[in-house]
Amino acid sequence: MDRPKQLIGVIDVPGKARDALAETIARDGLAVFAADRADELPADVALVVAHARAVPREDWAELNARLPTLVVSDSRVEHELIEAVDAGLVDYIIDPLRHGQLLRRMIRKAIELHRLADERRRDQLRLEELNENLETHLAMLRLDQQAGSQIQRKLLPPRPQATGGVACDFWLAPSLYLSGDFLDFQRYDDRYLLFYFADVSGHGASSAFVTVLLKYLANRWLTEWDGQAPEALAPHWLGELNRELLDTGIGKHATLFVGVIDLERRYLHYSLGAQLPMPLLVAEGEVHSLPGEGMPVGLFPDVGYPSLGCPLPENFRLWLCSDGILECLPGDTLDMRLRELERRVRASETLDDLRGSLELGDLPDDDEAVVEDGPGHEALPDDLTIMMLSGFGHADS
Repeated sequence: MDRPKQLIGVIDVPGKARDALAETIARDGLAVFAADRADELPADVALVVAHARAVPREDWAELNARLPTLVVSDSRVEHELIEAVDAGLVDYIIDPLRHGQLLRRMIRKAIELHRLADERRRDQLRLEELNENLETHLAMLRLDQQAGSQIQRKLLPPRPQATGGVACDFWLAPSLYLSGDFLDFQRYDDRYLLFYFADVSGHGASSAFVTVLLKYLANRWLTEWDGQAPEALAPHWLGELNRELLDTGIGKHATLFVGVIDLERRYLHYSLGAQLPMPLLVAEGEVHSLPGEGMPVGLFPDVGYPSLGCPLPENFRLWLCSDGILECLPGDTLDMRLRELERRVRASETLDDLRGSLELGDLPDDDEAVVEDGPGHEALPDDLTIMMLSGFGHADS
């Protein structure tokens, strides 16, 4: 099917010259409508060819704004042509009857450029609308993330606190609003303290949802425990959590350390699932990693987790760090960074000492300001959490 001819308007004074101009344009499949004035042209005109002598000076700007316009003139020195150029019409041809082929090509080119300009304007409007919608959705997402972060922080234990002579302090710094790191510390009865330290793969909302699940499950399992066989509690928890994560099918796994402190015996029962870096125990100026190894939680079915333990000296500091701390330490290899962490832990009496040694810059001590004002500690490549337990001479708070 043939495409309809594009209609070209010709504005010129009536006479043989206008008829000749219209005939010249009409070749090569162009339709022409000749008129004395612009307001006589039909609505479907694609372009106007206006003779410089036929348009008053005050009408050029309006004509140019209304339709793509090509100016023709019989002479370069005609003052009407200068008036058209002054009004912004820079496409013109001198002696169009002698340059008919050039005139038709310029007409088609001007129509094409006008079409492309219209498409760009429509695309710009669409982009502006999409950008406005995106900004709206981002603002809603930001509010949701802030609310989620506030809820996640409410699930954390008070800090610092001391119970049964053992003190606990921590610092949790999300790289975004929500964190994949999580921990808890609570007293079971007069004899036992329980704590765990988790680093869920990834960070953001999906990882934070796993920490909420962990909090719920840990509280449920704690209420079901009868206080017997403390050495079996930690591996039982890890095995149950491994099954729960696999059953959810969300594709998330975690590294965990679960500990039970026997205040009467001053003994630590624990189990772990691929914790990195390993917990570091500092006593009498010496630092060493707690022994043991275990599989990540949530990756493989039917995994058994070890039942481990060690005595706790009168004065000790037990450090647990998420793997985000390794990004903040110097060293070309993992082993070098782990040794550097041991050195800094040995020299740190408090949580602030270790945090200060990392040279993290001006990061807030508490994340309330982060939740309120920004997406998190953007300078950090990953969530970073440090937890320190010390004992046994602290007064309960």
